[in-house]
Amino acid sequence: MSDSAPAVIRPVALPIPSDAVVDPRIGAHGPALLALEDGTVFAGVSFGAPVASGGDLVVNTSQTGYQEVCTDPSYAGQVVVMTYPLIGNHGRLSGDDQSERPWLRGLVVGHATAAVLGRARQIVHLLRAQGVPAIAGLDTRALARHLRQTGCQRAIITAPGAVDVDDAIDQARGVMRWEDQDFVGQVSVAAPYESGDRGPLVAVVDYGLKANIVRSLRRRGARVRVLPHTVSAADVLTPDVAGVVLSPGPGDPARLAAPTALARAVIEDGRPLLGICLGHQIVARAAGAETRRLRFGHHGANHPVEDARLGQVQVTAQNHEVTVDGASLPAGSGFYVSQRNLNDDSVEGLRHETLPIETVQYHPEGSPGPLDAAEVFDRFLARVWSVA
Repeated sequence: MSDSAPAVIRPVALPIPSDAVVDPRIGAHGPALLALEDGTVFAGVSFGAPVASGGDLVVNTSQTGYQEVCTDPSYAGQVVVMTYPLIGNHGRLSGDDQSERPWLRGLVVGHATAAVLGRARQIVHLLRAQGVPAIAGLDTRALARHLRQTGCQRAIITAPGAVDVDDAIDQARGVMRWEDQDFVGQVSVAAPYESGDRGPLVAVVDYGLKANIVRSLRRRGARVRVLPHTVSAADVLTPDVAGVVLSPGPGDPARLAAPTALARAVIEDGRPLLGICLGHQIVARAAGAETRRLRFGHHGANHPVEDARLGQVQVTAQNHEVTVDGASLPAGSGFYVSQRNLNDDSVEGLRHETLPIETVQYHPEGSPGPLDAAEVFDRFLARVWSVA
């Protein structure tokens, strides 16, 4: 958090009825607060699970895809602010969920809307069933601008009726730091499973796997074996495995010594390797590079990324708090920075000069977001087919 943070924002009573910010078909629980560790507080209306919860506050700028955001394991430990003002317009199809449950600690929206058509259900039912609070009626644009000035902060959504400002701020300051938590152990599968019955076998190590990654691999003719984060190199690099994917996931890669050692073993083995988001950071650390936390992270569906050698620009979906320090990549590692973010010049990908290895910081599977970068899977599967 910046030492030159602006004056905090204190709540006022909502000037409009709760039904104006939470559709009556959803139903509101009553007044609640969103409190930040710097003392900033917003008043709103509770409409998710009627409980308090806190985590790191992040802003997502996607206009759609709130269902995928809520079920993305990479948001574990975070309270997500959706800047698009109407959340709920598109309902929910369970087949588009990215995991079996929501992992975020809370959802913050301007207006909670309702649109239940056909098989669609409201996202609020999923939040309530899994104990995730949500709050509506806030000026999410003001909140996003505040975070851009201060950097990342811990925050809490209070329980309905808990509107004591000082107590809420104390609760926010008591939230455990993001860097100090093991999220991968929470979100990874407990036992291996397979998907598909034909094609070359790809081993996916689950650090917070999204369903659309498996679908993207299957769509291109691969069989998929999903493995827990505790898997050994010997169990990943079995003779029948033609390629390896290190999945996205939540948390700080600096905590992940065992996954880094696994990535080093896969690099030394020489089989095709694809690292996505957290997997990209793990491969970078295995190659000898350092990682650092961004000031307020990248969360959204509109980040332009340029290929350093081709000059090609793609719009990508992103969700990460940490970036690879390109300058720390050892000269003799064989890796080079292949892509950069045009907004802040941060590292968006690595490739190896001689080995069939590529990593990307963004999400080529979208969900939510554009599919401009889906060709990442095409390149990976081409390498897999060449050795299968």
